[in-house]
Amino acid sequence: MSVSWPTQYDRNYLPAVDDPYWDRRAETMDPEEREQTLILPKIRAQMAYAYAQSPFYRKKWDAAGVRPEDIRSLADFEQVPFVTKDEIRADQIEHPPFGSYACKKPNEAARVHGTSGTTGRPTAFGISRDDLERVAWAQARGCWSFGLRPDDMVFIGSFFSLYWGSWGALLGTERVGATAFPFGAGVPGMTERGIEWIQQMRPTAFYGTPSYALYIAEVARNMGVDPAKDFNFRVLFFSGEPGAGIPSTKKLIEDAYGAMCIDTGSTAEMTPWMTNCECVERRGMHLHQDIVYTEVVDRETKRRLPYGGEGVTVYTHLERTSQPMIRFWAGDITTWTDEPCPCGRTLPRLPKGIYGRADDMFTIRGENVYPNAIEDIIRAHPDSGEEFRIIITREKTMDELIVQVETRKDLDAASQAPYKDALETELKKVLGVRASVQLTEPGTLERTQFKARRIVDQRHLYDELVKK
Repeated sequence: MSVSWPTQYDRNYLPAVDDPYWDRRAETMDPEEREQTLILPKIRAQMAYAYAQSPFYRKKWDAAGVRPEDIRSLADFEQVPFVTKDEIRADQIEHPPFGSYACKKPNEAARVHGTSGTTGRPTAFGISRDDLERVAWAQARGCWSFGLRPDDMVFIGSFFSLYWGSWGALLGTERVGATAFPFGAGVPGMTERGIEWIQQMRPTAFYGTPSYALYIAEVARNMGVDPAKDFNFRVLFFSGEPGAGIPSTKKLIEDAYGAMCIDTGSTAEMTPWMTNCECVERRGMHLHQDIVYTEVVDRETKRRLPYGGEGVTVYTHLERTSQPMIRFWAGDITTWTDEPCPCGRTLPRLPKGIYGRADDMFTIRGENVYPNAIEDIIRAHPDSGEEFRIIITREKTMDELIVQVETRKDLDAASQAPYKDALETELKKVLGVRASVQLTEPGTLERTQFKARRIVDQRHLYDELVKK
């Protein structure tokens, strides 16, 4: 079977409302058939295109002794070298504005988006008009899988800026035929106004970050509004943070809103990010492999792991004409499986979602610590309040871990010591390293309308003091 590339989708297509699948054939076909008839032909076509159009890929693959025509199997594809964020940033510095890995001219970009630049130089994304249509299709396919339908209204509570997440949610919402309510975020007083709008317009779905959803619920309760009773959400879907995949945080969101919490997302470089997406069964994120091919590889050997293994995600665009990422090392830590899902999709899944990122991991006294594990412990305890912070310090060459946690509002003084002891015991058990818990008053830690930054690494202060 031959695959037409680049893929063109019918702009007028919509499944029957009662059909659980956006693309029944692609989502339910035999996995081996999918690999041979969809994934591998698209990989070969995507590589041939990138080799012809991109000096970056041509130089990289020539140096590795790899040519597109050499890739005759998915095992052969493992010969293709990884692409890293640092390479992309360096390439854009040398070849502005979009880098030599871009396969379109700058004036062919329909949209410019970008990363926040919080971990280095911002990365610019120039997305062509035909790619935007394919992104919309992929986002719609994800939205459809967790039950979004044309009669829904989606409250998009996230920044409309260079950040891709909000725009991807908007594209998917509109492609499904649902009503978009692009409320945004970030303006002082906007959360209170948003709560009023939610009550007035009664949207049925919410998109944003988990931190902001929890913040909205907190502000609503302070206003005398119960999100579970006074709002109308039946589904909330998230990206930008891993919280929606953390069991205790997912439960906190679902209890607060009386609605289904859906985890979606990979990374901005890999938009459409909703190709990693939970379905209505909420058994972990499905990998829509025929749109973005995902591998989970061993951190040390860099080889693809069998299902059941834990490793790092590597992503490959299969339908991108503007800035294709081919074997992009994303740094997401996860476990994958091909066990059947009750939804009937034969796509592999990340049953625990993305529960760590190589960039977020820190080492305390030889132990690798993931912030998600700390969040899961804190959110699961009934005496925990709305926010927490992770502070890493250094005393006399020894690293120390401090976890600041707000208590719930009605926690009396006599209950604080047992609560603190319980958290410290559980953190030591799970992390393998001692953590000092500091309890704080409710409402004292900073809130966010975007991605929460809960890790404060102060070890450099000690190092600077020693140098003096």
